Amino acid sequence: MLMERILSRENLLSALKRVERNKGSHGVDEMPVQNLRKHILQHWETMKMVLLQGTYEPQPVRRVEIPKPAGGVRLLGIPTVTDRFIQQAIAQVLTFLYDPTFSDHSYGFRPNRSAHDAIREAKGYIREGNRWVVDIDLEKFFDKVNHDRLMGVLAKRIEDKHLLKLIRKYLKSGIMINGIVTISEEGTPQGGPLSPLLSNIVLDELDKELEERGHKFVRYADDCNIYVKTKKSGNRVMNSVTWFIEGKLKLKVNLNKSAVDRPWKRKFLGFSFTNGIEPKVRIAKESVKRMKNKIREITSRKKPYSMDYRIQELNQYLIGWCGRKSYWRISKSPILDRTLGNSYWSSRGLKSLLARYETLRYPLN
Repeated sequence: MLMERILSRENLLSALKRVERNKGSHGVDEMPVQNLRKHILQHWETMKMVLLQGTYEPQPVRRVEIPKPAGGVRLLGIPTVTDRFIQQAIAQVLTFLYDPTFSDHSYGFRPNRSAHDAIREAKGYIREGNRWVVDIDLEKFFDKVNHDRLMGVLAKRIEDKHLLKLIRKYLKSGIMINGIVTISEEGTPQGGPLSPLLSNIVLDELDKELEERGHKFVRYADDCNIYVKTKKSGNRVMNSVTWFIEGKLKLKVNLNKSAVDRPWKRKFLGFSFTNGIEPKVRIAKESVKRMKNKIREITSRKKPYSMDYRIQELNQYLIGWCGRKSYWRISKSPILDRTLGNSYWSSRGLKSLLARYETLRYPLN
């Protein structure tokens, strides 16, 4: 039984350490992650019993709105730390079951795979002469997943009825906004450890369909790019794949954000490409613009921050931005050079991106 594997001591300890390491905000019960271990020690026997009996009831998630770089907000659902712990334990066992069967062209939320790997594969397709991209944007994917269809897909591989029942409860646990709980009829709220895996399980059907058709594609979560040789082929692929996504998967393609275009005119995971015969990876102009605006915001004289606080915020943002964009591309950025003077800021403790590049070189180009 999968529930017994999920509730094994080894798996639970691994899940607990992962949740503690990830930290994160509290849920609707306001319990901080620092109290999780003590809470589990005090209540584990009761928790284990109701989990095995199938009577455990997850708490609603707490709605959090995160501003999107290009405007609007991304809606996150933050589970309680207890539910994050249980979801993490489930995700670890199901990842072991599902991940080996996922497509080699899928990179998001998977062990030992990264956005840089996805960009590398996309670059290879362009180098081979596939100089048109079918850029497919799924409209509010995490909010639109059909619960019944997802549970049907899971039931094909999972025979443990208690586990299936628990996953459905997590899907329908509801969202608390201003003290009022709204029942979830569709979607897998972003913010919990289980959501990324469930999204890959849903979109694995798309991957398998694209593989069967012989397409050259790269998918990272709900970002999917298909590379073809001509615009005519691209338009044909866009129409047929849109029909499959909307007709078979019951998801919605955002036609305003999707397009058939040249790869160097599109953005993929914050990156783009040069248009030469030997393509090179470059940071998308929108990403550079957002980075500059964020630096201006942190360093603005209008905000009454101390210098130490500003440097702390800059270090956190820049190193995080490096981890996303990697060091190979921004270490000698003239933007950073103009915005931040090296000698002065080094003396104040500001991290050197050039120094990190020398020790953590990532040869993507």
